[in-house]
Amino acid sequence: MRILITGGAGFIGSHLAERLFLCGHDIIIVDNFNDFYSPAVKRRNFTETAGNAAACGRRLLLCEGDIRDEEFIRAIFTQELPDAVIHLAAAAGVRPSIDNPLLYEEVNVRGTMNLLEAAKAIGVRLFLFASSSSVYGNNPKVPFAEADPVDNPISPYAATKKAGELICHTYHHLYDINIACLRFFTVYGPRQRPDLAISKFVRLIEQGKPIPFYGDGSTSRDYTYIGDIVAGIEKALQWVNTGEKRYDIFNLGGSSPVALNRLVKIIEHQLGKKAVLECLPMQAGDVERTFANIEKSSSVLGYKPVTPIEEGIANFVRWYQDSEQPLP
Repeated sequence: MRILITGGAGFIGSHLAERLFLCGHDIIIVDNFNDFYSPAVKRRNFTETAGNAAACGRRLLLCEGDIRDEEFIRAIFTQELPDAVIHLAAAAGVRPSIDNPLLYEEVNVRGTMNLLEAAKAIGVRLFLFASSSSVYGNNPKVPFAEADPVDNPISPYAATKKAGELICHTYHHLYDINIACLRFFTVYGPRQRPDLAISKFVRLIEQGKPIPFYGDGSTSRDYTYIGDIVAGIEKALQWVNTGEKRYDIFNLGGSSPVALNRLVKIIEHQLGKKAVLECLPMQAGDVERTFANIEKSSSVLGYKPVTPIEEGIANFVRWYQDSEQPLP
């Protein structure tokens, strides 16, 4: 298949492209290399991805531009005729969305609609949408299941991701596009965005600088290793690629939450260094915990995360220390 990946030069997208090359697919990457974090990081990701494409003998095309640009998106679909779309691109981050909510609406809602309109126009029937565990908000029930109410988001980012799921269902209903919405739970691993906790903590501890430590350390996240996420996306692509009309929502998580206190200790152990904590109050928009119920994903998709947090962080630390160009 010819698969279009938005945000394909990012952390998840670059790993996914490499996995799909091995499965025999050609890839079209759409990315605008914005400055939410250093564009050099994403360009390094793309360079590595291009090398892996060449090694696999697969075609890789980079289309540099913004998913908010309707004409740009329409032209790519018309010229390249993708068979499937995996939509990862987004304005990311809970806290920044509170400061700039209109940007998040433009990218995450209008950008998603531009892609669905283009898919409708040329008859693309396979579409995966990257949603987020943030849609669950401070749900008191754990673990979070796909059938739980998600009507009380606590950040604009979460609200736009829920909106994306609803828009996807509308296009599925009206135009018979097979869609899976994938709620990712705190993805980490080699190439992780430098603004995210594990990447930031490793970098600052290595440099002997204080790490921001919000709250009392009891908040927890369901950290999910990049290899497990990519395997889940691949399973979801197989699920939508049938003759049946399909739409559904799936959790992709590790289903094993880790408290902030424990996370820091694991990183300290892997680095052989003690962290200096900059104790700060909880921030607006932060949830107390995330915890994925993956029974549905396991039974329907065959999704099965296999990487424990200790192994995943060891892999990240090894990648970070071996990198010729340390993260900014």
